[in-house]
Parts: sequence; structure tokens; C-alpha cells
Amino acid sequence: MRGTRWLLLLAIVAVLAGIGVTYRIQKRNLQERAPAKPAMLPTTVSGLRDHFQYAHTDAGRTTWEISAHKVTQAQGTNQVHLDQVELKIYNKTGDEYNLVKCANAEFDQAGSRMYSEGEVGITLRVPVKGQPARPLINIKSSGVRFDVKTGKAETDRPTTFTFENGTGKALGASYDPTTRELHLSHDAEIDHQAPGPRALPMKIEAGELTYKEAASLVWLINGARLTRQNTVVNAKAGIVKLDDGVIRQVDAVEVQGVDEYPRRKLQYAADELRVTYSEYGEVERVSGRRNARLVSIAEGSETTMTSDVVDLDFETVNEESVLKKAVGNGNAVIESKPVAAADGRLPETRIVHSQTIEVRMRPGGREIELVQTLAPGRLDLIPNQPVQRQRRLDAEQMTMVYGPGNQLQSFRAVGVLTETQPNSEEAKKKQAVSKTRSKNMSAEFDPATGQMKRMEQWNDFSYEAGDRRARANRAVMEADENVMTLDTAARVWDATGATSADVIRIDQKTGDFAANGHVSSSRQPDKKNSPSGMLAGDQPVEAMADRMTAANRNRLLHYEGHVVMWQGGDRITAERSDIDREKRTLSAGGGVVTQFLQKKESASTPGTQAPTTSFVIVKAANMVYTDQDRLAHYTDAVVLNRPGLQVKADDLRAILAESKSESKKDAKKEGADEGDSRIEKAYADGHVEIVQAAPDRTRTGTSDHAEYFTDNERIVLSGGQPQMVDSKKGYARGAELTYFVNDDRLLVTGSPQQRATSRLRRK
Repeated sequence: MRGTRWLLLLAIVAVLAGIGVTYRIQKRNLQERAPAKPAMLPTTVSGLRDHFQYAHTDAGRTTWEISAHKVTQAQGTNQVHLDQVELKIYNKTGDEYNLVKCANAEFDQAGSRMYSEGEVGITLRVPVKGQPARPLINIKSSGVRFDVKTGKAETDRPTTFTFENGTGKALGASYDPTTRELHLSHDAEIDHQAPGPRALPMKIEAGELTYKEAASLVWLINGARLTRQNTVVNAKAGIVKLDDGVIRQVDAVEVQGVDEYPRRKLQYAADELRVTYSEYGEVERVSGRRNARLVSIAEGSETTMTSDVVDLDFETVNEESVLKKAVGNGNAVIESKPVAAADGRLPETRIVHSQTIEVRMRPGGREIELVQTLAPGRLDLIPNQPVQRQRRLDAEQMTMVYGPGNQLQSFRAVGVLTETQPNSEEAKKKQAVSKTRSKNMSAEFDPATGQMKRMEQWNDFSYEAGDRRARANRAVMEADENVMTLDTAARVWDATGATSADVIRIDQKTGDFAANGHVSSSRQPDKKNSPSGMLAGDQPVEAMADRMTAANRNRLLHYEGHVVMWQGGDRITAERSDIDREKRTLSAGGGVVTQFLQKKESASTPGTQAPTTSFVIVKAANMVYTDQDRLAHYTDAVVLNRPGLQVKADDLRAILAESKSESKKDAKKEGADEGDSRIEKAYADGHVEIVQAAPDRTRTGTSDHAEYFTDNERIVLSGGQPQMVDSKKGYARGAELTYFVNDDRLLVTGSPQQRATSRLRRK
């Protein structure tokens, strides 16, 4: 028993020894396989962690998620340093997030804020599932501060970004996902490239810029500039409207823009401006409000439009937006300043005023095609040379058509009033201002010089210049000749008289005119002329003819074709007639017939027939009257007729009676008889034949020369073979025969060469 006990003890010792050996072996093996012991944490660090990831939820929805390759927390603070950081900030629906990446960042756990000193990349609106349908917005900057709760990021350092249709940069930026607004603090620039093969890039610059993603708006403040190829627009501030990422509209204030090409330049300005673009980025319309101004500069002129509102419509030609039409609304004014023509002459400056003016451009947008007013307007032509006249035209509506080089080609207006000032030379001569009126008007201009060549007005045309007036259905002004032609129912009148005809042609410079077709004129008596003259007196001188001319301020008058002139009872008819008021002469030719009022035969006893009026009528081929000697000289086949007496001759000189007074009032005071004969005496020469007809007999006198005195009705025959044949008493011959018309007296005078002879019939 005692031996068995020791054997058991020995076995226990052996087991314990084996266990000890096994423990030491396993311990050594574990020590060899165990990982290295980590270094001791710095005394300033309270914790360290690798492959950190954290998701923040709110009401079961993940609002943001952060991951980092390494996380280090400072001792005694909430400040956490993150390396290789990714921050995802989800939208409210959880289908998209904004992704922030940076090499390192400092995270404030208490304030839920993160800051990255180094480069930061931000990608907006990343889909949770699948690939993005279109390119995403990527932002790069440094020194970025993040509010993890709101997702807002901001920096004051240089920032660049890319988006679907371009790139941008700025100094300082911020993005707020709750409002989806990207704010560029300073010196913002965006290079935008609209889709499509025809689209041209646009550069947007601003002192400060805000992109409102939800509203698809870009706000530009503190100065803005838009540059697109040859177009530059500067503004104090503006708003850019996007449609599916494409710029479709720009609204700006205090704007100045320029569109410059080699052969043209377009400038515009306004307090408020709106530019609309097509889906391809092409300019469709520019609208200016308040103090709107448009300037088109081409090789031929400079045209400026100002208005309360200016609308510019564009079209695309050869991948270029060119001006198609411009409309000014509200106090619109267009001023066209020409350049000198090839001959060095400068056309007038044209200024158009109207509430609404439309300008259409020729294809290509480089030159004006037409300008028209859509409301009553005014056109002012301002002279640029001494020979030019200042003109003003008011019309209910007007249209101006332009040719190459922006040269005015034609003009059309309705409801027209015009006013033309004399040029400098004419003003020195005190030439009057001229005015016209008509329902319609057109004008043509020389395309080489821009000078007006021809102006036509029709339908109720009227004209006035000083005391001269004119009226017609139609009037044509030839500018080079300065001649106005009145057509159809034409009439001209002034202080000296009036003329009407089918057509009247007036020289505006001299005042001379020519009338054609159914001419009718009325001339006031010339107070300077003798009242004894032919067609002289207090009554107007009336005339009718086929044609008429007036010159030297109506001092020279010429009538032609079926001429009839009369004053009171005196009358002249002929094929042609001329009056020279300066020389105080009157001439007529071709079937001349003059009619002079003879004295009235008074009633012999009370109750008898009233006094009758008789006339002296003279017919001849030609007649010339000179007022200086009161002589009317008739030639070729002259026939003088008065009641009971006829005188025929080759030549007749009639001396008109001298008036006893220069006025009718004085004549009445002096007892002058208005019925006195207008002919004082007459001299007939060549084949003279005088026939006196009475109810009971006829006396016929012949000679080469005869004299007729109206005061005592005495006739003297001489020259040739004077002879008097009395159908009742016989005949008488002699060197000179004198007989009295009112009685039977006859005086026969002989000469040594020609003895007096007579033969008397017995009763």
C-alpha cells in the first residue's frame, strides 16, 4: 500500500511536468504568431481608427454619410482629423447625393462641420443607382468649409468647375444643396458651349454670380459681361435663364452691347435689356426697355435708333446671328448720319420721329432695307451743305426704302405735311418758307449721292410760299432743277393774280411758271400802269388759252393757243399774246380780234329805250400795243368795225384815248363819262377801205391812207386815189377827202396833180 502511494505521487508529478512543458511550448508558439504590439498613442491623441465609415439618419432616412481611410481624434476635443475623405449628402428623396472628396479634412463633431485645406472635389447630383443620364457638375477648390447637416460648402479661394455645356472659375464660391444654389463670390467666369453644330461658345463674366439650379437661373451682379464671337454685352447686373442646361434668355440692367464685324458694327444700350436665344445658342431677339438705343454703323452711314422700347429680331445666316428687324416703341427716333459720297458731297442727315418705328435689314443683316413708321411721325432732313435746304415732313405713316450702302433710295408717306426752309443763298434773298400738303407722297433719291432727285405728292395737293399758293391733284418736284409740276386741276395764285390749268410747271427758284391745257388766268391791275392803257383799269384782267408762261415775278406773261383776254367790256382774242408789265407793252398774233367798249348811247327822252352799249372791234393778223404812246398797231388784213362803220387796211394804228383821271372816284368828281370811246384816233394804211352803212344808203371810201377821229366822228382819206362813193348821192375824188360820219358833210380837196371831181345824183 505504502509503495502504491508513492507511485501515484510520481505519476501526478509527471503529469504536471508534461502540462508545464506543453504550456511553455504553446505560449512560445502564440508569442511567435501574435501581431506586433502597437505603438503607444501620443499624449495629445485620445483615439485612432482606420477605415472609418459613418452614416447619419433622420426618421429612418440617411441624410449624410462619411468615410475616411484613417481617423484621428485630438486629446480633449471634438476635433477629428480625416484622411482620404468621402462625404455624401443625400437629397430629400434619397435617390441622389452630392459627393465631396478630399485628401484630408478636419471634422468638428460638435458643430458637424468639416474643413479641408487642400484640394477638394465636389460632384453634384450623383444618382444612387445606375449611371448619370448626363454629365454632372464638378467643382474643384481648396480651403473648403462644409456644414455636414445642411451640406453647404464654401471657400474664398480660386474655384473651378465643369458642367454639361461648359466650364467656369471664380475667386471664392459656395454651394447650398438645400436651395441648390452655387454662389461665385468674385471674378466669376463661365464658358458656355450650347449643343449643336451651329452653336457658338459664350463667355459669361461677372463680379459676382449665383447659379440657382432649381430655377435654372444664373444671377450676375457687380458688373457683368457676355461675349459671343463678335458680340460683347456689358451690364451692371443680369439674370441668365437656362432651359435644360442651355442659355435661352438673358435679362440685364444698365446695358451696353456691341456686335462688330469687318463691314458693320451694331451697338445697343438700355436701362433694361432682354436677350433670347434658340436651342442652338443663337440670338433670336434683343429687347431694350427705358432709354433704349441702337446704333448701326456701315460703310455708307451711321444710323441711331432711340426709344422707350427697342426690339431686335435676329436670324441665323451662315452660322451667324444677324439682325433681321428692329422695332422702336414709344418716343422712337431714328437718326441717319451719312458719309461723304464719291464726289465729296455729304447728303442731309435724316431724323425720323414716331411712337413706333420699324427697321428691316437686308439679307445678311449688314445694311438697312427699309424704315417705316407704324404711327404718325415726322421726318427732318438736316442740311450738311450750304446748298441744301432744311426740310420737315409730318405724315400719318411713312416708309423709307434703302439701297446698297445704307443709301436712301425711295420714300413713301400718307397724310403728308411738308415744310422747306430756304438754303443759305436763298435766305439772303429773303425767299419764303414753302409748305405742302397732300394725302399721298413719294420721293426718289440718287443712290450715288443720297440726294433727293424727285418728289411726288398726289390727292388734294396744296402749296404755299409767302403769298403764293397752289393746288392740284398731283405735284412733282424735280430737285436738281428745283421745279414743281402741278398736274390735273392745277391752280396757282398770289397777290398779283391766279392761274388754273391742266398742268402748271413752277420754277421754285425764280417763281416763273408755265401752264398747259385749259389755261385760265386772272391778273390784278397794275397800279403803276396808266389807266389809259389797253386792258388797264380797276378790274382784273382775265385770260384763257391753251398754254401760258409767267416770268419775272409775273411781269412777263405769254399766252398761246385760242387766247382770250378781257377786262370789263374790253376783249382780245388771238393765237398768241404777250404782256410785258415792265415795258408796258402788249402784243398779239394770229387771228387777232380786239374789242373796245364804245360810249353808251343815252336815251333821248324819258320813257324811251335804255342806253345801249356798242363796241369797236378790230381784226388783224398781228397787234402790238405800247402804253408809252397809247398806240395799238395792227398789221396784215386789218378790219375795224363799229356800229355803222367798217375800216379795212393793211396796217392800222389806233391811239387809245387818254383817261381824264387815274381813278374812277376822281373821274366822277370831274364829270368824266365812263362811256367815252377807248379809241381816240386811228390811222389806216395800205388798201384802205372805209364803209359807212346806214338804213337808206352806203358810203364807201378808198385810199392808201386814212385817219379816223372819234371825238367828232371825222374820217380823212389821202394817198393813192382817194374816193368816196355814196350809194345815194354819187361819188367824189380828190387828193384828200374829209367826211363826217354823223352828218352828210364831205370836204373834197384837190391838188395840182389830182383835181377834185365829183358826180352827184339828182333826187
